Amino acid sequence: MSLKAFHVIFITAASAMCVGFGLWMLRDYRTPEGSAGDLAWAIGGFVVGAGLLVYERFFLKKLKSVSYL
Repeated sequence: MSLKAFHVIFITAASAMCVGFGLWMLRDYRTPEGSAGDLAWAIGGFVVGAGLLVYERFFLKKLKSVSYL
């Protein structure tokens, strides 16, 4: 596995975990004990997840000529 393939898999997994964390915090915010901090963490998770996807797109464009092998 090349460094490019590992990087794509790692960034995709990290983005999925950030979005999952955002969903988890959003669910906690919607409970009766939810606080503004939970909402802030949820928004942060979504923003970081989206940022990682933007970074991955930039990375793939930059290394278009490099093989995945």
